[in-house]
Amino acid sequence: MPTPLLHINVLVWIGVLAVTPAAFAQAYPAKPVRIVVPFAPGGGVDVTARILAQQLTQRAGQSFLVENRTGASGIIGVEYVARSAPDGYTLLVGSQTTQAVVPAMYKVTYDTARDFTGITEIARSPLLIVVHPSLPVKTVADLIKLAKARPGQLTFGAASGGTPHLAGELFKLTAKVDLLFVPYKGEGPAIADTMGGQISLVFSNLPVALPQARGGKLRGIAVTSAQRVPTAADIPTVAESGLPGFEAFTWFGFFAPGATPREVIVKLNADSVATLNAADVKEKMATQGLFVTANAPDPFDAFVRKEIVRWTKIVKDAGVKPQ
Repeated sequence: MPTPLLHINVLVWIGVLAVTPAAFAQAYPAKPVRIVVPFAPGGGVDVTARILAQQLTQRAGQSFLVENRTGASGIIGVEYVARSAPDGYTLLVGSQTTQAVVPAMYKVTYDTARDFTGITEIARSPLLIVVHPSLPVKTVADLIKLAKARPGQLTFGAASGGTPHLAGELFKLTAKVDLLFVPYKGEGPAIADTMGGQISLVFSNLPVALPQARGGKLRGIAVTSAQRVPTAADIPTVAESGLPGFEAFTWFGFFAPGATPREVIVKLNADSVATLNAADVKEKMATQGLFVTANAPDPFDAFVRKEIVRWTKIVKDAGVKPQ
């Protein structure tokens, strides 16, 4: 006959086994969840994370709290999440800058493909090429012609390593032109200097540049997405303006540490996709120049792996170095 102690141990093990992965996922989240943003408040990553966090809080019945951990081109915040417990309570909203570009430019302790699991892509934002109105350029063809006539004399500015910078480098490689890159601390100062005529042009996120183009302070010549943008349908794409296949955009994604249980990833994905596809959320995103691209974890992971290969090659081919 089993001893009382053995009987208790058996009951404990039965209880442990009864907590199946599905039951764990069903109980998740049982406490507040942190969403780490590796950049300062107010930027695209932060805005995206806060919209998502607010809606997930309402849907899950637990707080999803945005925490800005800034520094070193986003490396500090990303490394923090990579080292966090893979339990679904510390997550990351990152971008192609943090997940694909920065690892190609700097020595980092994280491996995006190994140390992170994608929950869902959140949104994309195309860029707008804008020039100072005094520049005799109205089309991409004009820009290429002028750049070839004045090699190294036309300048473009951006924060080093960000999408606006890398989009410019991709343009140089694709069009086979020599534009001089001028590093800035952020997109705002680069836009200001373009309007002031200190630099020739900028590849800028659409919500930042479009109002200046509409106001006549800058001239918008092309968007960098594969298709025209509904909010700027009169502006052609780079691809249709003489560089077929050209495409560059900022993307934002939702990530968990790599060993996070699959059941938690599936639940987070279901809640996130439902949230992002809600009409009011899409409208909020659209006002920020963001287009919702919610998808399943596996396709998102495959997309991120392709982006790592793509941007690593661009960084190498363009000889981009940290500024």
